[in-house]
Formats: sequence, structure tokens, C-alpha cells
Amino acid sequence: MAVHELFSYLCVGDAQAAIAFYCKVFDATEKFRLVEPGGRIGHVELDLGGTTLMLCEEFPEVEIRRPEPERGHSHTLHLHVDDADDVVARAVAAGARLAMAPRDHFYGERSGTVIDPFGHRWNIGHSIEQIEPEEMQRRYEQDPGC
Repeated sequence: MAVHELFSYLCVGDAQAAIAFYCKVFDATEKFRLVEPGGRIGHVELDLGGTTLMLCEEFPEVEIRRPEPERGHSHTLHLHVDDADDVVARAVAAGARLAMAPRDHFYGERSGTVIDPFGHRWNIGHSIEQIEPEEMQRRYEQDPGC
């Protein structure tokens, strides 16, 4: 078996609003969408700098549901960008909730975390230093909270 790609596939309550948000904040472009006769958006593909993000609206009849942020998060999407501070600020200005302001981390990245208006958790970062895993581990043991 060979894995060729891995796509994030998000369920949202309002795909049209999510598409607008991701295009505005992450400079995504819509590749295509599939819409049911009743108007429910069943599938959308967005291009984020050469990476595909897939979206759909809820399909409770087959157990596909949007997240419930009040219950916590089972996953985080990590978006690596040129300027984390700028993208985090853009996300917050567009309606995301700031979960962690951008800061420098022991693993060589500056990043912050937002919860988008659709309940998905995004860690947005950029590289500030190239660090070998052994050094990351050493730093982590010294100060895991940094």
C-alpha cells in the first residue's frame, strides 16, 4: 500500500460562510463544489497554497456533524504560513476566537491558535529556527509550558 495524499475534510454548519471565511483569511480559492437539489452543499474543495481542504455541510443521517467547540476539540489543523501574527489577526478580525496569541515556542516556531466561526481549531505558525528533534526534546523537558 502507498499513501499518496492526506486531505483534511471538515464538516461545517454553513459551507457558504466557511468558504468565504477561508478565502478571506487563508487566501484559499475554490476549486469546485457539489450541491444537492435542495441546496445542501455536499462537497467543496478549496486550494490553500497547493494543499486541498475539503468541506461539507452536516449529514446527520450518516453521522457527519459539525464540531461542538463547547465540548473541546478532537483535532487541530496546523497551518504553516509566512507570518503567523498577520494570519491570526486576519482570522480574529474575520470572526475567529483567539485561543492563544502568537508567541515563540521551544520547537522553533512562532504560532498562535484560533477557533474559526465553524468550530474548527487552527494552529497558525511560521518557522523561526531550525531545531533537531533531540534539542526539541531537551527544551521540552526543561520547560514544557513554553
